[in-house]
Amino acid sequence: MNPYIIRKPVITEKTLQRANVENIYTFEVARTADKNKIKAAIQEMYEVKVVNVNTVMRPKKVKRTGQKRLKTFAAKTKKALVKLKPGQSISVFDVGGDK
Repeated sequence: MNPYIIRKPVITEKTLQRANVENIYTFEVARTADKNKIKAAIQEMYEVKVVNVNTVMRPKKVKRTGQKRLKTFAAKTKKALVKLKPGQSISVFDVGGDK
């Protein structure tokens, strides 16, 4: 398995809610990774059973900063929405709170 497929978990209020309610976890992944590689990487890394993987490509984004309103670009990224088998969870997304 390539250890560079999974870049980082995406932890926001919305992703934590989806993890608690729907058992769907969100990760930022390499742009070249396909669904089968993502599924294998998650199963090996977190020792869980993955049911489904959906991917979303986010386009590059223009940001304007400074007094002269200079344009900078945020790179294109890819997100993976991973649904786990019922009863399983990933501990990175457990930050307390009610379910």
